[in-house]
Amino acid sequence: MNTGKVDVSELTTAERFSLLNKEVQAKYAVDPHRDVDQIPLAELSPEHPSLFQHQSMFKYFARLRKEDPVHRTEDSMFGPYWSITKHQDILDIERNFKVFSSEQRYGGIQLAGKPYDEEGVDPRFNLPMFIMMDPPKHTAQRKAVQPMFVQRSLKPLEPIIRERAQAILERLPINEEFDWVSEVSIELTSQMLAILFDVPQEDRMLLIRWSDAATNNANPELFSSVEEAFKELWQCFEYFSNIFEKRKASTTPGHDLISMLAQSESTKEMPPNELLGNLLLLIVGGNETTRNSISGGVKFFDEYPDEFERLTRNPNLVPSAVLEMIRMQSAIAHMARTATEDTEFRGKKMKKGDRLALWYVSANRDEEVFQQPDRFRIDRENIRTHLGFGYGIHRCVGYRLAEMQLQILWEEILQRFKRVEIVGAPKFQWSSFLHGITKLPVRLQHK
Repeated sequence: MNTGKVDVSELTTAERFSLLNKEVQAKYAVDPHRDVDQIPLAELSPEHPSLFQHQSMFKYFARLRKEDPVHRTEDSMFGPYWSITKHQDILDIERNFKVFSSEQRYGGIQLAGKPYDEEGVDPRFNLPMFIMMDPPKHTAQRKAVQPMFVQRSLKPLEPIIRERAQAILERLPINEEFDWVSEVSIELTSQMLAILFDVPQEDRMLLIRWSDAATNNANPELFSSVEEAFKELWQCFEYFSNIFEKRKASTTPGHDLISMLAQSESTKEMPPNELLGNLLLLIVGGNETTRNSISGGVKFFDEYPDEFERLTRNPNLVPSAVLEMIRMQSAIAHMARTATEDTEFRGKKMKKGDRLALWYVSANRDEEVFQQPDRFRIDRENIRTHLGFGYGIHRCVGYRLAEMQLQILWEEILQRFKRVEIVGAPKFQWSSFLHGITKLPVRLQHK
């Protein structure tokens, strides 16, 4: 039950985005182990990060899909909002981007975002990026980096990914406990990020740190305040600004992401905060879904060892298995949208300015779309309908690369290991934006 008198709407952008305000934390504390069926429907609110940290949110979403799939929460740590929990409803809203906007000035793509007057916002926290833009600017900026992720550009990356995956797996200890997240998931994604940005491999963990600062600055284990996190983000700008200017001045077209931004007419003259915003978008996009789906795959195969045996017997199912990992993990738990006008959706009247959470983590377990949705099944027939990469104009631009990394890694795992056994409780991220695994103790059995 909520207690206290703090008004979330009166918080600054920094306070609301960080969620580190102690009054807010106290008012909106939840018991993640509470029986969901005993909560009155009007009070059912699935957005609290503690529910995700304890993996309690699935029961909340299952009830909402059944009883109130377009659900209004009047009071939360993010303010009032609508939960969109069904697969088809999310598709319909994503298609209607003129009415349901992702624009930053309305609040952007996270529930923690706050609408603001562009002239009055603290510039330290104003980081425009193309995922928080509507067409036509979104379209032009997305096109700047899209060539990196087409098939002809990805093909040369395949042997590089395989070589790096092999090296990572070969150095892992056998029959000894270690953390899969740090030794494999983060290692592969960080190495590939350094390649995509064409920066030294020894700097790769800076990219992971900046990804955490952009998406997980509410975690007191990582940052003492939002100001600390944003100081680190501006260090990211300092790191890349000289690189950007040098590649902008180059007469030879580059094939890395920085060069593409620096040489495109739509992005080469971006102001500093917009350059930083788009850099962070590409860093986070190249990190979170791949990293957490790699970790999630290990977890799901540990829970369903029969599926691992099936995959061992039939490695041709690796591409399908990878998509099932992405569906089950749903590394991006939600994307937020804002109603740009009064409208009605599924019989619910929404007002201009209303915030919506498109819960991909719920839609990917929609019983009307996926048979036995909570079960991990590597040969799921309609797996391509998953929303692990979003949908519509804002679908993840690098989804093919993410799939390629996962496929290659699991091909190499199958050749080496009889089993990847989880030997301790996984730890999950305190976030309802990202559905992440932060620790995964495992032990390997060699073939």
